[in-house]
Amino acid sequence: MKHRLDPLLRPRSVAIVGASGRPDTVGDWALRNLQIGGYQGQIYPVNPGRDELQGYRCFASIADLPETPDLVVFAIADQRIEAALDDIIAAGVPAAVVQSTLVIDNDSEPPLRDRVQRKIQDAGLMVCGANCMGYYNVRDHVWTCGFDSAPHEAPGNITLISHSGSGMSGIIDCDERLRINLAVSAGTELSVTMDEYLDFALDLPETRVVGLFVETARNPDGLRAALEKASQRRIPIVALKVGRTETSAQLAISHSGAMAGDDATYRALFERYGVQRAVDQDEFTTMLIMFAELHPVGAGGLVTLHDSGGERQLLVDLADDAGVPLAGLCEATTKKLEALLDPELPAVNPLDAWSRGGPDAGEVMTRSLSLLMQDPDAALGAVIHDRAPGGKIYPSYLNYMQRAHAESGKPVALVSARQGTGYDEAVVASTHTGFPVLDGVRQFLTGAHALFAYRDYLLRDPDEIPDPDQGIVERWQSRLRAGEILPEADSLALLEDFGISVAGPQRAGSEEEAVGAARRIGFPVVLKSAREGLLHKSDRGGVILGIADEDQLRQMYRILSNRLGEHVLVAPMVAAGIEMFLGVNRDPQFGPVVLFGFGGVLAETINDVAFGLPPFDSGYVSRCVGRMRLRPLLDGVRGNPAVDIESFCNMASRFSQLAGALQDVLSEADVNPVIVNEAGATAVDALIVGRDRRVVDSADT
Repeated sequence: MKHRLDPLLRPRSVAIVGASGRPDTVGDWALRNLQIGGYQGQIYPVNPGRDELQGYRCFASIADLPETPDLVVFAIADQRIEAALDDIIAAGVPAAVVQSTLVIDNDSEPPLRDRVQRKIQDAGLMVCGANCMGYYNVRDHVWTCGFDSAPHEAPGNITLISHSGSGMSGIIDCDERLRINLAVSAGTELSVTMDEYLDFALDLPETRVVGLFVETARNPDGLRAALEKASQRRIPIVALKVGRTETSAQLAISHSGAMAGDDATYRALFERYGVQRAVDQDEFTTMLIMFAELHPVGAGGLVTLHDSGGERQLLVDLADDAGVPLAGLCEATTKKLEALLDPELPAVNPLDAWSRGGPDAGEVMTRSLSLLMQDPDAALGAVIHDRAPGGKIYPSYLNYMQRAHAESGKPVALVSARQGTGYDEAVVASTHTGFPVLDGVRQFLTGAHALFAYRDYLLRDPDEIPDPDQGIVERWQSRLRAGEILPEADSLALLEDFGISVAGPQRAGSEEEAVGAARRIGFPVVLKSAREGLLHKSDRGGVILGIADEDQLRQMYRILSNRLGEHVLVAPMVAAGIEMFLGVNRDPQFGPVVLFGFGGVLAETINDVAFGLPPFDSGYVSRCVGRMRLRPLLDGVRGNPAVDIESFCNMASRFSQLAGALQDVLSEADVNPVIVNEAGATAVDALIVGRDRRVVDSADT
């Protein structure tokens, strides 16, 4: 299948500008790696000081080549690269790899990197880099890296796309269990961004999983589109996203020259598209191996076989920490295990099947694992044992797995009880035949959690999200386009137009108007200041709750109007319940992001919040709320009744539709509190801030 990136990643001919005979230089390795990778196209070393290199004729310049190559790999110093770039653009070369940093001392303005990027963009040149380590298209035998590498055999089944060059090499070159079909060090992405490499990888027939080592998203819309493509094709994505803390994000800026973005937004992005997130390279690598090599995971939980009671107990604790469900054994499985095991061993999962040993111990272990994995609630099995001396694995361990899989049809892995196992050919061979051998129980459980989470993601049946009324959208777009901060009454009216239940206030400019409004609404009521520019009324004593009758209203109106002005709002008093909130922040990369969680003072103190990219359905809200620390409050505590959680989930979904429909003109929104009680969910207060399109459009030009 043809792809736009073919000249870059599947070139028919390659020139190396700066090819060298000096060992262990970028120019030496760039040429040598093409040979090691088995490249079948034409190779043109360019070096005016040499007639021949590594058996290839050398050329003095790009202009001297017998044809225009598809790809040029630069292996020259940054002081020479600008002129060399002009040469390849003049020759009509479509693609290049720039591994250097594009930083020179005593540079002029604009700096070299900016000058080079402008030339690249004006020419429409496809570039991998700069500040990268090239790529390994193992399945098509094109290796452009200018550094030494471990062997990689085609075709492979794992794609790795990394903003970190060392992150790429440190992963693919240090573990033979990983079978790579494509690895790309994207660097600072002068023209080709991570999402484009991902789109390319998803078209490769061997790709079973893609790993993304992410610093930033330089093309957020493209990344969302590529992740949607992965979701549609049911190819799992594993992400290692750096920049979770402010300090780390600042380091990303200094390293790659790009903003790392708000980590909460990336959490919402990954949740939206079923991306499984690792926190370090050990977890990242383990997840990639498990997704690439294990057989599909069905319904149920984890079953594990041990030869140690203590390690079995430890597994229970660690699985709970990792959120990995352990399968509950049915009565039939329990009875079969009881007949097989020594009487002092309990027939439970996790199972310690080794007690007295003896000549039949191996068969007991093998049969025990098979019985565990044939249980109806078993989805995934693991043999968790210590390694043999020297980091080896006993053949009997492999026999356990192979027989259990043959009799159950379910995936199984061998996991060492600790890390640091060393190299063993049997480990690699077993992994590549679908029975991965993994290091470290924590890493395995993280991978198991990712397998189960991705399984559940694929099983979701999202509700259809209807498009809002276009007339309503256009009316509020017109209102917000100038960057206006909507008064509370107008903010609530906007919410109501999008189908959100609100405690709609009535305006009043005098005591008599306030009394008239209260009579229409019915007591008890809430009295609020409507003073222009007063955004946080509670902080200024501008909200009075529970006014029971007309006399009290008159008294409170006089007090409030004397302090904050005569213009007020009179609103119905909503029955007590749990305070939640809805909000919108604008992420500089991905646009509006919806926040929801526990509101009132809890929003500022506990910060029990979830995030979502709009629009999303009520099921997404329900899953997020279910993971919140304060979730038990919604079920009623200390005699309080349970509240209507579904009503809040539906409201949050409709709010996300609002955020999506108004994304170009919406700067921020705060709906706090939303009172959720037995009767439903009601928005009580709101603040909507427009986004001044005049400023935005001016900045874009």
